[in-house]
Amino acid sequence: MPINWRPELSIYASEPFLKSVGDEYGWLGGFDQQDRLRCVLPYTVVRKAVFRMVRFRVDTIPLGGDLTVEEEKSFLNSVVEYFRASGADMIIPPSTNTIFRTYPDGAIAAPYGTYVINLSQPEEALLANFNSSHRRKVRLATKAGVQIRSGVENMETAYRLVRDTFKRSALGFMGHDAFKRMVLGLGENVKIFVAEHQGVVQGCTVIPFSGHSAYYVYGGSIPEPETGSMNLLHWEAIRLFRGLGVKRYDFVGVRINPEPGSKQEGLKMFKERFGGQLMQGYMWKYSFHPLKYLVYGLAVRLRRGGDIVDQEQPKMANQSDTDRKTKAVSEPIHHDQTPVEP
Repeated sequence: MPINWRPELSIYASEPFLKSVGDEYGWLGGFDQQDRLRCVLPYTVVRKAVFRMVRFRVDTIPLGGDLTVEEEKSFLNSVVEYFRASGADMIIPPSTNTIFRTYPDGAIAAPYGTYVINLSQPEEALLANFNSSHRRKVRLATKAGVQIRSGVENMETAYRLVRDTFKRSALGFMGHDAFKRMVLGLGENVKIFVAEHQGVVQGCTVIPFSGHSAYYVYGGSIPEPETGSMNLLHWEAIRLFRGLGVKRYDFVGVRINPEPGSKQEGLKMFKERFGGQLMQGYMWKYSFHPLKYLVYGLAVRLRRGGDIVDQEQPKMANQSDTDRKTKAVSEPIHHDQTPVEP
């Protein structure tokens, strides 16, 4: 179906972004029995060697009224059948800003969440919602003379900071060309912020946005940044996006019930203390070609200990069937099988 993106939708549904990160891309639409469009799901297809892998960059987008969880599950079941028929080898875990309310039958799923700040609140209320330690660090950084600036001219600095931050955690990061292609594909819908103290850059954030949401998708810092630099970075970003009329500030991904004392728990606490609401859902993946899926899984486990669904999937056993399963509606939504040509 045609891509009909507008600013009130997620930037990750826009054609320039999808084109910058996928070899193929498009939207699939879910229709009710009266042929009314109820939802869309943007997708990309990534080709690597002999693999043809589907990856979602944003979750299901409801249109024209509420979409129940049962309807969404039925739609996702039909999406799976569409990609099975199209010759895809697998659906790999989505990008970390993508949290589904449910998942299709036969998928391997794992719980995941994010903290989201409602930017419609007055500025004073937004700061008051910060944990007291975060407010104190914002004041300390301000008093110390930390300066925040934004602009695409910070792209190279941001890339180095994010890459090096990932490296300190023994994590890989995308190549320079892929990062540049993504940023340029976002055009005016991305802000790159840096915090500077006495002429030295302390940290950065890369935040794609539209009227729907601003997404803290990447961040990085030097090993020992000036106290409060990253807190102040987020506060100034929150203020800017609120002023632009953006509805939400999304911290993009936290593990659910991370191991006490782990880096993941520390990251969750850092994001939580900005006063956002925890939005919890699922990430999932699906196999169409068992042998290729097995090879993919082995490669990912050797490279980084498994993908995020592998790492978090055991937590599903701690959830009740009622919490993690939904029944498909008796009259399933069908989908438009005409994806946009790349």
